[in-house]
Amino acid sequence: MAAERFCTLDYFPENILIDILSYLNVRELVRSSRVCRRWKQLVKDQRLWRAVDLSTWKRVTSRVLWILLRQYLGHGLRHLRLRGLLLSARGGAFLSEPWLRALSSRSPRLRRLCLLHTDLRGLPSVRTLPLSLQVLELHFCEVPAGFFTDDPSIETLVLDNVPSFSDQHLRSLGAWLSLRQLELRDLIRVTVAGLKSCVPPGPQTLARLTHLELETCSRTQMVALGLGEGWPGLERLSLGGKEVSPGLLSLSRLPDLRSLRLRTCRLTQMMVLRSCRCLSQLRVLEFVEVEFVEDEARADEADRPRARADDPAPSLRRALRSMLPACVTSFTRCTHTVNKD
Repeated sequence: MAAERFCTLDYFPENILIDILSYLNVRELVRSSRVCRRWKQLVKDQRLWRAVDLSTWKRVTSRVLWILLRQYLGHGLRHLRLRGLLLSARGGAFLSEPWLRALSSRSPRLRRLCLLHTDLRGLPSVRTLPLSLQVLELHFCEVPAGFFTDDPSIETLVLDNVPSFSDQHLRSLGAWLSLRQLELRDLIRVTVAGLKSCVPPGPQTLARLTHLELETCSRTQMVALGLGEGWPGLERLSLGGKEVSPGLLSLSRLPDLRSLRLRTCRLTQMMVLRSCRCLSQLRVLEFVEVEFVEDEARADEADRPRARADDPAPSLRRALRSMLPACVTSFTRCTHTVNKD
């Protein structure tokens, strides 16, 4: 009887084992490194540490961060996602200046940093973060008063529910020479005066900005888009939340606008048509989770039976195609409601 052959993982080439290990999260990778010497070397391969998500690891402390940095994080790191201790009962320091300096030295190719529930008030400025960053996302974080005064090389800044972010921080962004994309979501301390001061021309303005996103902001912030001479150079605009309609009134003052995205709001077809008729440069128009509301007397009877999830307003699509023939229009999870009152 022929001897049976047994195939173990030792017979697999390194590239296949790396592909298998890539399906594991960070905690599972660290545990796998204890299997044997070969696995320890495989786990340290930088192809496994290009995009690191530590936000789901509930017990990440500063000590764990130092261990990961010394043993695993290296030149292959591109994207890093961390969850701090802002809402944790343990509290204590999380990101320290020495750790950030070491991260900058060991991971010179880090491009994207996403921080959740992180207290940054112990850091002097944004320049403490790795200088190689191009994208910085702050979700539910706290920042000190002068955090954004220095000019980094960051091109995209996302601020989501940062309670301490105010007009002073917003004006500081005017000195960022590399900033091209700014996303503001749920910022309660940003006022119409603060946003007005950023509209070019003028001192401390975001003159180089090409992509602006405002979501769940107040009514006055939306109106601020239409103040002055508009926003020259702004090519992409995203508006979201209940108070989107005032922001639509300012679209005619954005002559360079090429992409418009409207999400999680209620609109009428007439409002959309009036706002878009002057946007001759518009090439992309997106509706995401938009509820189109029409009065029963004005609703097109022919549209009701033909409305679908991907096209809830056929008459609006036809009108936009005729008004903006070079613009591509898309509907994602939108609905159509007839107001019978």
